[in-house]
Amino acid sequence: MTSPSQPLRSAQSSTRQSGLVGWLINLPNAFERWLPRGKDSLFLMVIAMLGLSLPLIITPIEVWQQAIVAIVLVAVGWCLVRLEQWQTNQRTSEYLHLFLAWLSIITTLRYLYYRTNYTLNLETWVNGFFSLLLFAAELYAIATLLLSYFQTLKLRDRQPIDFSHVPQRQWFTVDIYIPTYNEDVAIVRNTTLAALAIDYPDHKKQVYVLDDGRKYPERRRELQKMCDELGCTLLTRDNNDHAKAGNINTAMKRTHGDLVLILDCDHIPTKQFLQHTVGFFYDSDTALVQTPHWFYNPDPFERNLLTQGRIPVNNELFYKIVQKGNDFWNAAFFCGSAAVIRRDYVLEIGGIAVETVTEDCHTALRLHSLGYKSVYYDKIMVAGLAPEKFSSYVGQQVRWARGMAQILRVENPLFNRKLKLSLAQRLCYLSATSHFFFGFPRLMYAVSPVLYLLFGINLIRGLGTETLAYALPHIILAMNANYITQKTVRFSFWNEIFEYAMAFQDGIVTMMAMINPKLGSFNVTDKGVSVTKRDFDFDSAKVTLIAVAILLLSLVAVPFWLVLRPEASESVIINAFWSIFNLILLGAALLVALEQPQLRKAHRLNRRLSTIIYGSRGKTWEAQTVDISETGARLRLNSWPNLPDVIDIEVVGDFGARVFLDAKVIRVQPVGDNEVHIAIDFINVSKAQYDALVLVLYSDVNEWYSQHRTEADKPFASLSFLATSLVRAFRDPLAAKNITIRREVAAPTQLYWSGEFYAGTMVEVNSRSARLEVADTDFALPNVELLRRTKPSVGLLIRSDEHDSNEKKLIAEVTHVESRKSDQLFTTDALMNAIPQDVISIELSFPKQLDWRQGKKIRYLLTTLDD
Repeated sequence: MTSPSQPLRSAQSSTRQSGLVGWLINLPNAFERWLPRGKDSLFLMVIAMLGLSLPLIITPIEVWQQAIVAIVLVAVGWCLVRLEQWQTNQRTSEYLHLFLAWLSIITTLRYLYYRTNYTLNLETWVNGFFSLLLFAAELYAIATLLLSYFQTLKLRDRQPIDFSHVPQRQWFTVDIYIPTYNEDVAIVRNTTLAALAIDYPDHKKQVYVLDDGRKYPERRRELQKMCDELGCTLLTRDNNDHAKAGNINTAMKRTHGDLVLILDCDHIPTKQFLQHTVGFFYDSDTALVQTPHWFYNPDPFERNLLTQGRIPVNNELFYKIVQKGNDFWNAAFFCGSAAVIRRDYVLEIGGIAVETVTEDCHTALRLHSLGYKSVYYDKIMVAGLAPEKFSSYVGQQVRWARGMAQILRVENPLFNRKLKLSLAQRLCYLSATSHFFFGFPRLMYAVSPVLYLLFGINLIRGLGTETLAYALPHIILAMNANYITQKTVRFSFWNEIFEYAMAFQDGIVTMMAMINPKLGSFNVTDKGVSVTKRDFDFDSAKVTLIAVAILLLSLVAVPFWLVLRPEASESVIINAFWSIFNLILLGAALLVALEQPQLRKAHRLNRRLSTIIYGSRGKTWEAQTVDISETGARLRLNSWPNLPDVIDIEVVGDFGARVFLDAKVIRVQPVGDNEVHIAIDFINVSKAQYDALVLVLYSDVNEWYSQHRTEADKPFASLSFLATSLVRAFRDPLAAKNITIRREVAAPTQLYWSGEFYAGTMVEVNSRSARLEVADTDFALPNVELLRRTKPSVGLLIRSDEHDSNEKKLIAEVTHVESRKSDQLFTTDALMNAIPQDVISIELSFPKQLDWRQGKKIRYLLTTLDD
């Protein structure tokens, strides 16, 4: 319901935007007539603007003047960010980002000019050595920042190319490759099922499982059986040369499709994958179409820091921003999966590159060098598994870091004249291949304040308010400029956690790859591993643990500095705050190695799927899933419809795929006055039902819910949430308690015990138990105490209603007996039914060992008894 104040706020907002704010927002549109439109012109304009800004970079001023400039720049940055938040025009956001990036670059280069000329401490060889190391780390960070601005100068959003008008006989033939090594066959089966269900003519596509697992003959036999059952082809080879790249190259020589869709064996595709990607290949220069990778399970950062999806995962920046920027410069590269490649063009460069362990990016580099185009299409159309354990995540990241460093060392994309790349492509590949060198800068940032506080090694000469006057606007404006493009995909300070957690391993592998690019081998990332208990991965986090320890020790030294060297208090306080900030980040990075147990048997998807619940006597109820997995779901209903604990449901996908399942109700939770959530587990699921469920969950998807994130970064809230990681990480996880669900009924029932029949009414029942009420009279139960004490087995004759002659005979065990008041209507005497009376309430359970004999009868009663 709209509040009365909302129209007033809207009018006020319109008034504000029609004044100065509106003029500022619309100002960029005035530049449309003269701003360069071509890529080369845009690039030259940026260079020219930086050249004209040179006086702003090198002009010396007094410290107090620099402080005023810093305050003004920070205020301007804040105003521009607020301005961008008020408007919705994408083009205006781009212009505001360009302006902020320009301000940030000028401020950064001014800081660099000051840093180079006034703060390098070369007085002694020890100070000079560490001062130059810190300076080198800052140079890397500044270069990375400038490259990121270039990459995101313009983001390209593509729409799919409709090729339905092309006669089907002229459609491309597509081979779908699913490379696998030692992964669980069930994981491969899910991907294969969805690949076969992709919406594309059967005679135009063929699915191949490429198994490289020669060491696992039993698993290979299972794969062959699976392929025969599903109707796809298993391809193997007699060696494992060049790992995944060699596996794909071998397959490309044995298959004949025009295009090849490559899927990691855990990347389950949606049915529309080819309909959205094949159209781009009607441009004959297109060699590659890449789509985002998306993981439906939490990675170790999300799970171990218990962020519950509130923080974007690490790869969102790459797939939502960086690849779109690369695409503008025709430099979007292959990511190994969820991509379609043109087979002939890849064979023209000798197949998938095998010289590095990041064969995907290396292959794209060679395709671009021949003048071919790549396309990045930003629509999530695969659902994959992220590494569950931190050690597996480290292994995956280390492989990428090694491979990118290998490409930089072997190909030298910036200066290699043999590569026929544009300058923009060279810069994009330089950014990609140098990205994983962040380990050295991060370690330097961590130890710099420690070196000063513990050993008196001064890395920055004259560190004080003057340095802050230059450094703070550089840092804050960089955050402001990045905020506009990254506000929904990367939250403040969380990238630092990732880099600190990986700094040591990353630094080692990149250094070794630069020394000898042939070192290292392709390692397969473990997927589908279950973490059952809290455990600390000491091997992966020992360097981080040492860093935390020395940071704490350095803070202990602060009071001694303030007492013994009061003249250095300014530098001491700045280094102390630097240590505290590092300690927060490193502490959170350390907690990533504290493995948190997984409470669910399967990962839940936050999908809203139409669901039909089938009740008794043909009744149905419409529901919607709140979340759902391969083992259960939560359903949203408008009211509680008095369901039994075992129900029949039908779940319908976005495009009409459906699955019928038996489900057990394990929990009911009221949500407001008109809504209830029902937690269910799927039971007695056959293989055919499971396959159908997989297709509904992962294949029949119009748009994955992570395609658009609406939450925006709030830096102070982000830092606060980060600082509370310690509290969350050590909070004991509690699984939701299941409760007994029984359907309320009113079924005439005869209880047989000790040679006698006793008439009563069954008032509650589920698949495992029931409650029977019998009138407490002299002729009904002469020995209630004996019944309560012995808890015997009894017979039940149950009718759906008074006129039902088809009684169901069941055996049950008495579990509890009590006397109570009841207003139930008994069928034995009309006068007795007229008023409330004393009854014997008998709790009964149905023995599990008799399920084979009477389970179907109980299920029948649950769906036919009257309420």
